[in-house]
Amino acid sequence: DLSNSKGYLECDDHLRKIEGGPANRLYYLATAPEFFPIAITYLGENDMTVEEEGFRRVIIEKPYGRDLSSALELTKTVHKHLSEKQIYRIDHYLAKETVQNILVFRFGNTIFEPIWNRNYIDHVQITAAEKVDVGHRGGYYDQSGVLRDMFQNHLLQLLSLVAMEAPASFDADALRNEKVKALSAVRLLSPEEVLDHLVVGQYEGYLDIPEVEDGSRTPTYAALSLYLDNWRWQGVPFYLRSGKGLKEKMTEIVIGFKSPPHVMFPLQVGEQIHPNVISMCIQPDEGIHLRFEAKVPDTQADMRSVDMDFHYKESFGEVMIPEAYERLLMNAINGDAALFTRADGIEAAWRIVDPLLQVCESGRIPTAKYKKGSWGPVEADELMAREGRAWQFGCMHS
Repeated sequence: DLSNSKGYLECDDHLRKIEGGPANRLYYLATAPEFFPIAITYLGENDMTVEEEGFRRVIIEKPYGRDLSSALELTKTVHKHLSEKQIYRIDHYLAKETVQNILVFRFGNTIFEPIWNRNYIDHVQITAAEKVDVGHRGGYYDQSGVLRDMFQNHLLQLLSLVAMEAPASFDADALRNEKVKALSAVRLLSPEEVLDHLVVGQYEGYLDIPEVEDGSRTPTYAALSLYLDNWRWQGVPFYLRSGKGLKEKMTEIVIGFKSPPHVMFPLQVGEQIHPNVISMCIQPDEGIHLRFEAKVPDTQADMRSVDMDFHYKESFGEVMIPEAYERLLMNAINGDAALFTRADGIEAAWRIVDPLLQVCESGRIPTAKYKKGSWGPVEADELMAREGRAWQFGCMHS
């Protein structure tokens, strides 16, 4: 019983018998989120977090709070009983090989980093699509929704890795400092601006799921445009989208570059030159695609877009890519917090998402309907079309 202090003392006695002396401990709170502060309080009050006989570390699963105020309150409770170096807030997306490869791709290759800015990049798209619907998790999901479930953590973590400056080292604090700076640069939206930058949707049939409230407006899909107010990214829109019950399961980051300033090649009527695109495929076909223009053979100067592909399986063989949780649990044991989120990073993410939640939950924004097996509501396409852009599929063709 997580609400019974006596149980923690019994647990401590049991562990001491197994340990037979000084030992390290890693407590993993894979519980319902309402038990996080309770468990940490009782661990602290029963002296189970005191680091006298070895380290005492705590992994906290997501969601870390329901909004900014609850996240701040949880952090206050956590810091009452633990130091920040003892805390490991887990987000399994950060341990995916393809997510970690974003940093290697950017900072390990001289040819990409010089063009990774507002002078060359037109926009960035981040998509996390899920083919499965809510299923039997109606009770949980109806209290959460896609903004809490995907945007506050996974999508904003991907944004921070794409947008951050180069850290001085791969040290946990140096890495997380730059990620927090990137999130802190995101322009916060007023309630009126949210209406222009956010589209929310709900798939047809969601209201029929058991434990979903009658007339629920909880979104199962959202598309969002954000801007970062800093030197590198000023004026470059970041488009984020995620949803349940979509056509395919896929997560990818599309970097759309600007068109050449002048096209000297003769083009047919209605023909246009396609801007270069880098697509980072997080899942399921892990890899990177680079789209560029090439001359069509036996023509004067006809062009066609071609792809240069990298696939993990082709380059590294059928070597098992470690499960994200394997990497994270091992890093927590080793005391490496580089792939875990820090309190200020979570708070920065909530500051971005809070205005979106307030507008959604006030009913001020309409909830669009979409069919399961589609790519979401047409309003999300219109969000892009208003600025002369369209959602792209760099890792797949649909």
